[in-house]
Amino acid sequence: MIYDFIVVGSGSGGGSLAYYLNKSGAKVLLIEAGKFYRKDTFPKTEAETSAHLYWGGGIEFDKAGRIGFLRTKMVGGSSIVYQCLMDRFDDNAFDAWKAESGVDWFNNAEMDKHYSQVESDMVLHTFSPEERNGNAKLFVEACDKLGYKWGNLRRGQSNCGAEKGNDCIGCLGGCFRDSKQSSLVAFIQKAEKEGLEIIAETEIEKVEPNSTTCKIHGLQNGNKVSFEGKKVILCGGAFGSTRMMMRSGFQSKLPALGKNFASHPQFMWLGFQNEPVDAHKGMFQSVASKDDNFRKQGFKLENVFASPISIGMLMNETGAEHQRLMKQYRYMQCIEVAVRDENAGEIMCDNKGKLTISKPLTDQDKTRRDKGLHAIENIMNAAGAKEIYKSNFYLGLHLMGGCVMGTDASKSVVNPEFLVHGEKTLYIADSSIYPNAPGINPGLTIKSLGHRLAMQLLK
Repeated sequence: MIYDFIVVGSGSGGGSLAYYLNKSGAKVLLIEAGKFYRKDTFPKTEAETSAHLYWGGGIEFDKAGRIGFLRTKMVGGSSIVYQCLMDRFDDNAFDAWKAESGVDWFNNAEMDKHYSQVESDMVLHTFSPEERNGNAKLFVEACDKLGYKWGNLRRGQSNCGAEKGNDCIGCLGGCFRDSKQSSLVAFIQKAEKEGLEIIAETEIEKVEPNSTTCKIHGLQNGNKVSFEGKKVILCGGAFGSTRMMMRSGFQSKLPALGKNFASHPQFMWLGFQNEPVDAHKGMFQSVASKDDNFRKQGFKLENVFASPISIGMLMNETGAEHQRLMKQYRYMQCIEVAVRDENAGEIMCDNKGKLTISKPLTDQDKTRRDKGLHAIENIMNAAGAKEIYKSNFYLGLHLMGGCVMGTDASKSVVNPEFLVHGEKTLYIADSSIYPNAPGINPGLTIKSLGHRLAMQLLK
């Protein structure tokens, strides 16, 4: 069988793209390397979540062992475990993209119709003051004292059940209510009911485009499989799409392949309060900094928390001292600085398919980090923290670049039409095409780029 479209990867980009292509009546195949979980089959504990939902069993590290990357492996991709925060990019982000890539349509006027369509196909909720948990209240009150601007977040969710005692921190391992508007809920399961073919647990190793179709080859339960489509779109994310392209021998044709990797490095600090904060209870991550001064300085602050194992990993201490800190779990205030980093990282892949990531913090990154951490310290002191735990551990959650879009084939991998330079049947549409780090949650824009490509292909 030759499919009209094959989408490889089912995260924010692949899920929305497959949905819109399938809606047209085209014959679409969606392929995912990970398992197909439903609301009633997600792992039930934090340890099981790490082992089953992530590549590398939880965390993958750069070659220096300093930054840990979270990369998901299941139908729905990272949208399953992230908090589904839906922010449009501002002119600052698009202007930086346009300057880097030369792509004229990187602007809000052109992207508005795609944002609007995706937003209309999801259930979106903006948090109210009544929904703030203890961690959010401390953040807001301290920011007000200091004159820092903040705002209520908008999240994709429907019937969360918080009034019944459901705690959104559980959504870090997949939503048991199909409330979170992940790629799985908002797009894939809907398309499945309308005839979308979905094949999970199938890892694509090689793509072979020609002038009329594109063949893909991989492994399914240890057995070799191949598929063919008139158009193939890679949506495996920065690591996945770059790996497939490298394993297919595109390095010699595209010198930018694997370059320009960014990840919004994120640093979490803990403030210990005298009274219980219970940051793990109620609505999770409902506010964040919305300060123009912070934006200009290249960072943002997020009101976050994590489950006990993850919080424990932030600490270098062992034994009795680690126990002393963890016994105060209910008393922890938590704030994270996310750095708008330079796209100075590189993704590499050897002949056996093993990835090696180089992701140093540049001098600019360190300056932005330090300014953000100073603001966190000010907030925690203003909130009355008796002790501040300054963790050195940091994560890369938003993995971007490696197959960047641009007009110059010597500096990019795909052209402004999402086509791999020099090809007619192979496209890429995920965060790997991001020219640089936007400093804004990338989820909504990934989905909206998927809608743009779908409309282009169907036209």
